[in-house]
Amino acid sequence: EEMELRGCGWGVVVFVVCLVVALVEYGQGQALGDVRYNVSQVDQFFQKGVLKNQTITKSIHTNNWAVLVDTSSFWYNYRHIANTLAMYRTVKRLGIPDNQIILMIADDMACNPRNVLSGTVINNRFQKLNVYGTSLEVDYRGYDVTVESFIRVLTARHHPSTPSSKRLLTNAHSNILIYMTGHGGEQFLKFQDYQELSAKDL
Repeated sequence: EEMELRGCGWGVVVFVVCLVVALVEYGQGQALGDVRYNVSQVDQFFQKGVLKNQTITKSIHTNNWAVLVDTSSFWYNYRHIANTLAMYRTVKRLGIPDNQIILMIADDMACNPRNVLSGTVINNRFQKLNVYGTSLEVDYRGYDVTVESFIRVLTARHHPSTPSSKRLLTNAHSNILIYMTGHGGEQFLKFQDYQELSAKDL
């Protein structure tokens, strides 16, 4: 089945831009007149409220979701999977449960024959943290990680047999964090070394 990738709207672009801004400003206070406060954009993303007049007030925001995508296969792309799993641990620690995380991993480095630390994925040279862990829930793995499957997740254009665990069950008041890592260039990102997701597709 051939699917149309155009016309997905600006939502994804907005999510990615918000993510970049949030990561840049994470941990930094923001000035409000002469008063200093520490609610960063990352903090606000995970709160069911908005900052107004220095107080948290109730908003129409109801829930948080995350779509975390590693688009690279093969051992020499180990770092991309490690980055994605590190982000997975981070969003879980900040309160997003597994049933609201769509995790897409293009390869399984923990079980790769070249991995001398079998069953682990390390994201720093001191080997202090195994980001693979024991409670990993992968929704799309290996060759299921494609441009088509990614676009289907964002647009909810799934095959009828697709289980709910592989769907974004969001509503108009959901926040969605999108994290993608892999090889690419100006206005495109490669999937599995044989597909490309372009800015036009989004």
